[in-house]
Amino acid sequence: MTGQVPARIANILINALKGGVVPRAGLEYITVGRTQEISAILRDIEMIEEGGASFRFIVGKYGSGKSFLLQTIRNYATAKGFAVVDADLSPERRFAGTKGQGLATYKELMKNLSTKSKPDGGALPLVLEKWISGIRTAVRMRGVEEGEDFDEQVEREIYEVAASLEGMVNGFEFAKAVVLYWKAYREDDAALKSNVLRWFRGEYPTRKEAKEDLGIHFIVTDETWYDFLKLFAAFLVGAGYKGMLVIIDELVNIFKIPNSITRANNYEKILTMYNDVLQGKARHIGFLMGGTPQCIEDKYKGVFSYEALRSRLAEGHFAGEGLRDLSAPIIRLQMLTQEEMYILVEKLLNIHGGLYHYTPAMTQEDLVYFLTVEYNRVGAESHITPREIIRDFIELINILQQNPEKKAAEVLGDNSFEMARGGISEEEIHDEFREFEI
Repeated sequence: MTGQVPARIANILINALKGGVVPRAGLEYITVGRTQEISAILRDIEMIEEGGASFRFIVGKYGSGKSFLLQTIRNYATAKGFAVVDADLSPERRFAGTKGQGLATYKELMKNLSTKSKPDGGALPLVLEKWISGIRTAVRMRGVEEGEDFDEQVEREIYEVAASLEGMVNGFEFAKAVVLYWKAYREDDAALKSNVLRWFRGEYPTRKEAKEDLGIHFIVTDETWYDFLKLFAAFLVGAGYKGMLVIIDELVNIFKIPNSITRANNYEKILTMYNDVLQGKARHIGFLMGGTPQCIEDKYKGVFSYEALRSRLAEGHFAGEGLRDLSAPIIRLQMLTQEEMYILVEKLLNIHGGLYHYTPAMTQEDLVYFLTVEYNRVGAESHITPREIIRDFIELINILQQNPEKKAAEVLGDNSFEMARGGISEEEIHDEFREFEI
């Protein structure tokens, strides 16, 4: 696999991982472990393709590989013919808010709409063009020649797709916009195309402006953006995609909201989505939400502070240490094993060598010694994460490549971290300090 990593991808991987962020490309070259979690989510994706819906929380500590897993699934879904929208929550982007934070999340999701042929986002115009050209091809295949009758038949098919959306909430306006886009396409009206795209993306500030430009007395708002996602999922299936995957990371930003009423409003929106999925009201759509254990389980500010969600999401009596129900709505990421970390650092070493055109001098013993040093750090047993190990490793191989006279053991030192262990035993730690991290 090493020799096959293109230089551009290798550069993205090494730079992103050194900076502690998840690369959006090339993840297949460095994916290790997580087979159970990935196969559980892939089963969800098959169900979405068949017209179902799914909702999962991916829960793991900072740096545990949560965002990495979400990006891996995103890349897999686009390759399988799904459209994927993704966004990170922030103080400005939430599920609900008094200052348009829900709409801001919708805008970010639509900006990042990705497909197989446009994996880096911004795929909305492409999706609409592909849909129209697909209908034109279908009409042509029926032996209809270009001309007035051809346009009439294409228009009839487009109205059929639009009519199928009209039964959904806000579907009439959505259908009207779809037909307007066809009109702009047929007449090569760039200004109208641009306005329809603006409307789909939720960029019209007032109904008045939308009415003037498009004749549609309706816009995407904080209250309606989730219904619009469901409409898009239905439309995308009509446009030839397998379904829509919605990936939302950094749920911790809801946990951080100081106002309890605002937090509750956000959790209520999550509950609405969750109920829709379980009750079969949502079709061809899947939700993956990433968060830390604290932002899910905290009974004062986390998702579990909202009783209706806690009662639905809390584990039953039988899941515990070593036993997990991977069909449950919450998938908790286990730490990668030391064997999996060894495979990962070996892959990174080879990618680094390929990128900078050198043969790595680090031996198998050096890699084992590096991991021994990392895992022997104070508190590493419970708190070290793949992100920290990867950052340290890339720093180490950068130093060794730039200073070829140095040996790995010299840079790593004498592994005296073992001495620092001990101190306070597990039994002596008070409950309120168990989750404390520096």
